Amino acid sequence: MMSFRKWFGSKPEGEQAALKLDADNIPNHVAVIMDGNGRWAQKRGLPRVAGHHSGMKNVKKITMAANSIGVKVLTMYAFSTENWKRPKEEVDYLMKLPMEFFPKEIDELIANNVQIRMTGWPEGLPNYTLKAVQDAIDQTKHNTGLILNFALNYGSRKEMLNGIQRLAQDMKENKVAADEVDEALFSKYLLTDPLPDPDLLIRTSGELRISNFMLWQLAYSELYFTDLCWPEFTEPHFYEAIGEYQRRARRYGGL
Repeated sequence: MMSFRKWFGSKPEGEQAALKLDADNIPNHVAVIMDGNGRWAQKRGLPRVAGHHSGMKNVKKITMAANSIGVKVLTMYAFSTENWKRPKEEVDYLMKLPMEFFPKEIDELIANNVQIRMTGWPEGLPNYTLKAVQDAIDQTKHNTGLILNFALNYGSRKEMLNGIQRLAQDMKENKVAADEVDEALFSKYLLTDPLPDPDLLIRTSGELRISNFMLWQLAYSELYFTDLCWPEFTEPHFYEAIGEYQRRARRYGGL
């Protein structure tokens, strides 16, 4: 069995929570809707951007927690196609966070064999945002451990419509026959290919919705909602979510 002694950090409650987990039933892919940064800040009399900064710092903590127990893919919903509707000042701040996060954390991510990926549309993102993300992708592309996948400028309905259009074009060009189209084939036309579908979705801040995130991929994922805002969702809380996942029976429509 896998040892959890390599848990990253010094909080004994986190290590104890990790040690209680079943090492043979760790979700391969965990997706996280990191919600509540702004509300967390406002409750403390701080500007919303202060919450986003605290949330950014929490990304590494949860990444290391996931890596320590053997999660293979961790997808973080960082910015949706709908988030462009937010105030320009807030959007501009969010776009600059990768420039701060990756240079500060990249050495530690590399040391822990973490590979960075991005799921989303580069179109519309500032060049400085894309450069920060692409540099991190390039620096970690040979790593073979946890895949830290950022859903950035991502929206699931757009993703599926785009996939349908590409599939229709391939059928028009006789590259694909109608009787060849099944779930596995369609999945290859989605931005998440070749990543496996999430086994577990975690959403913070008490909201009970999916918010246009991986609508196709989450069909049989276990859903975990917590009232905690993202900046206060610590490593023990992450392990608690994994423990709840392990207490559920996944039947995929069967008995």
